[in-house]
Amino acid sequence: MRRALVTVTNDLATDNRVHRTCLVLQELGYTVTAVGRGRAGSPRLDRPYATRRMRLPFNTGPLFYAAYNIRLFLLLLFTRCDLVVANDLDTLLAAFLASRFRRRALAYDSHELYTEVPELIGRPFARGAWLRIERWIFPKLRHVITVNESIAAIYRKKYGVPVGVVRNIPMPRALGPKPTRAALDLPDDRFILVLQGAGINVDRGGEEAVLAMRDLPHCLLLVVGGGDAWPALKDLVRRHRLEDRVRLIDRLPYARMMDLTRNADLGLTLDKDTNLNYRYSLPNKLFDYLNAGIPVLCSDLPEVGRIVRDQDAGVVVSRVDPERIAQAVEDLRRDPQRMDALRANATFAARKLDGGREMAALKAFLEGIG
Repeated sequence: MRRALVTVTNDLATDNRVHRTCLVLQELGYTVTAVGRGRAGSPRLDRPYATRRMRLPFNTGPLFYAAYNIRLFLLLLFTRCDLVVANDLDTLLAAFLASRFRRRALAYDSHELYTEVPELIGRPFARGAWLRIERWIFPKLRHVITVNESIAAIYRKKYGVPVGVVRNIPMPRALGPKPTRAALDLPDDRFILVLQGAGINVDRGGEEAVLAMRDLPHCLLLVVGGGDAWPALKDLVRRHRLEDRVRLIDRLPYARMMDLTRNADLGLTLDKDTNLNYRYSLPNKLFDYLNAGIPVLCSDLPEVGRIVRDQDAGVVVSRVDPERIAQAVEDLRRDPQRMDALRANATFAARKLDGGREMAALKAFLEGIG
């Protein structure tokens, strides 16, 4: 039986794209092992394939990435496998070198424009290092996919290699009966907003969403997940005394997170157009909101804005600032007929944006790797 190793630098707990890849590889007859990192507090995994979390002496910064890639390279070098699937640039170096040494097939799944993330903008040394890795390896790759056509077009133009597209549209998942708000300790008399994501980082609109709550006394904001902006969000809630209007909830298993999302009135995706990576992002949470049957309030970015407008499944704000967010939310709260129409459109959009098609595209991509 063929063996595949799927590599990522997170702890595998909430990465639904990687989980989907592993499931498709199993369908194709591979024995699959997903390799990530171990972190204090990472939840236990219950997957139908093998998982391995590497414990590392560093958690952030250059030393973390160096340690991860060295450990991954050694693992790949001495583990029997036929295919390596590297997810994002921070796993590609080890995967590429090991695939060359052992003559294994390599697939690269770029979840974003890695060298354009805000964490690297303004850090020329770190960004330059990642750019050198990308420029060296990318033109040599034969099997590449990414999350949307905008990013694929950039990579094709930059490196002259074919890049396929598999969007982050999740497969419908049976979530069971929808719990009541009371069962989740949520108020029945509030208009509930939700902002979810494991990467609520700088420039992703979390701060503006929290500050908007100063002008929304009839609303409750649930921020579910984590990320670099988490300490700043806690500080804003405390300084502006918004504890009764904002709840910061650490990462949850998918089904429990979706219980909260299904009980919300409006989902927020507010990435700002401060870098190319966010400009062309297409985050999972957009599709989670639609699958939950709730409208979306989003920033005016090409991929996200196009879907929300085309499906008439929410509202697009021209700029991410607290005042505009608050006004858009209040306009919707005061217009129940419009909200009913948007809810219906969101439900229809979830059926139309079929995760099964993306699953089939991923399967065809992986089948084509010799």
